[in-house]
Amino acid sequence: MKYFPLFLLVLACVFVACDDIEPCDPEDQNALILQYLQDNNITAQSTESGIYYIIDEPGSQIRPTETSTVSVIYKGMLTDGTVFDDSNGSAVSFPLNGVIAGWTEGIQLFMKGGKGKLIIPCQLGYGDRQSGTIPPSSVLVFEVELVNVQ
Repeated sequence: MKYFPLFLLVLACVFVACDDIEPCDPEDQNALILQYLQDNNITAQSTESGIYYIIDEPGSQIRPTETSTVSVIYKGMLTDGTVFDDSNGSAVSFPLNGVIAGWTEGIQLFMKGGKGKLIIPCQLGYGDRQSGTIPPSSVLVFEVELVNVQ
């Protein structure tokens, strides 16, 4: 019982800290993405789930499935241009079913050798939680090149 006041203080701080986090609302995310597209004069297509994408180079006829292992050259940014991840021109291989939902779905829009951009709303990224330097509820922008599909 002697630590109960301390417990209440910590609990109150947690609730106050959580109030600062913007919820990952799909409608808000779509508005943010549309504003980003307009501000950057980008024309993109969208999927039913809310991913926006641009195919700059279509690639070959080989398209990955959600269980494929892919090799991708990429750069990940926030909508303000802050780079949070970059393969630095080298292909990185991973199973598509082992990454964020936006990548699992979005990379399947490309064919082997294809290049373009994915704009992923937070509900298909990291949601309301921070991941490394990525703030909670962030729209993620990826420049991608699908190098190989296995």
